[in-house]
Amino acid sequence: MEAPAELLACERCGLSGSRTRVVVGSGPDEPELLVIGEAPGRTEDEGGLPFIGRSGQLLFTLIGEVMGLTRDRCYVTNVVKCRPPGNRTPTREEVGACRPWLRWQFEHVSPRAVLTLGLVAGQSVLGFSVAMGAMHGRLVTVAGRPGLGTYHPAAALRQGPSLVQVMRADLATLREAMDA
Repeated sequence: MEAPAELLACERCGLSGSRTRVVVGSGPDEPELLVIGEAPGRTEDEGGLPFIGRSGQLLFTLIGEVMGLTRDRCYVTNVVKCRPPGNRTPTREEVGACRPWLRWQFEHVSPRAVLTLGLVAGQSVLGFSVAMGAMHGRLVTVAGRPGLGTYHPAAALRQGPSLVQVMRADLATLREAMDA
């Protein structure tokens, strides 16, 4: 799926002034899993693809081990397409500015299931208004398919094995829903 020129040149919010590039997303048009994170980090801003740094390595190790999926069977994107300075949390206005682009991706990608990573993605895509601890692992329906939010792998890298185990359990829940 080729990104529209308007997205690649987007200036809907202030993030456009500090980005290296717009990080659209990558993967097949009919993926098993649509993975949606918060925003690109430094590595992604430089490389132009989402989840290519340490967080992505952990994420796809877990998805492979728990769900039996490889990255090439997933479409990977973020709620916000440009890196916030210092990897800060995107603002509500920035999320709103990128909402049409995420909607465009939903219209052009047909996944079997949706996985959100972190609070911003869970609230934006799954409609939760609670803290991550109350949101993670809860199945919802997103555009007629199973959806689930879990912790961002960057949080697991900071907090360690106990959070990785929570993510494993969440991914197992989504895998069961996909198999049902």
